[in-house]
Amino acid sequence: MEDQDLGPLLKRIADALDRIAPVPETTTDLSVADAYVWHADGPDAGHLEPVPAVNRVPLGLLKGIDGQADILIENTRRFANGLPANNALLWGARGTGKSSLVKAAHAEINAEAENGLLLVEIHREDIQSLPALLTTLRGSGRQAILFCDDLSFDNSDSSYKSLKAVLEGGIEGRPENVVFYATSNRRHLLPRDMMENERSTAINPSEAVEEKVSLSDRFGLWLGFHNVNQDTFFAMVQAYCDYFDLGIAPEQLRAEAKEWSVTRGSRSGRVAWQYIQDLAGRLGKPIDLRD
Repeated sequence: MEDQDLGPLLKRIADALDRIAPVPETTTDLSVADAYVWHADGPDAGHLEPVPAVNRVPLGLLKGIDGQADILIENTRRFANGLPANNALLWGARGTGKSSLVKAAHAEINAEAENGLLLVEIHREDIQSLPALLTTLRGSGRQAILFCDDLSFDNSDSSYKSLKAVLEGGIEGRPENVVFYATSNRRHLLPRDMMENERSTAINPSEAVEEKVSLSDRFGLWLGFHNVNQDTFFAMVQAYCDYFDLGIAPEQLRAEAKEWSVTRGSRSGRVAWQYIQDLAGRLGKPIDLRD
């Protein structure tokens, strides 16, 4: 066979070998950032993507949740220092500062400590990949807050069982260098009709409901968040206004903020921030909370 005939054949053989060869494992350098997002699927499956700038609100701008902030920060501080700490469930009304507090607590503790505390976000739909993520974090050599925002489960979803096992019930259990913080609108993470359905159809109703409720029991801290009164809402708006130096008269600020909250039908940190964005846009002033 001539040399020119061997070229295409060798190329096809090489391509075939490339296709059947095992994909090399990718490793993530967890020293390049203090925050990461976990990708369970897609081309970057099993990959932690660094987040160079976290979108978060400074702790001093979070009004009306002082008690919750004190508890979570103290728990996080103990964890960062290698002491025992609890998983935390932050539950309650929408836009009341649950996820903002988690990110602010991470920044607050990292400002105190020399060894940076990791913040790793896992999306709700990737909960079943938790074992793989924990394996990665277990050997990282760094303390890590594993954070899931807006965690809840629907009637047909059984992945809550794997979350239960990972948090406390599995053979390995939660790694000592990982703590799990989650936010949810539901105190028990499961819809009431799902629990009622289990009660009505089970042979032993109390045991069926107990299995559902026991998921929340994996969280040693339950921190409740609720809509705020008008004075606290105004304090939120004023704090943002001062922080960004928006320069609007207090009387005008209160009148506009009150009208904004009425049109939205609620008073919360999210509504206050949305008003500030509108105000800053009208004043032609850019604002940014990324650190």
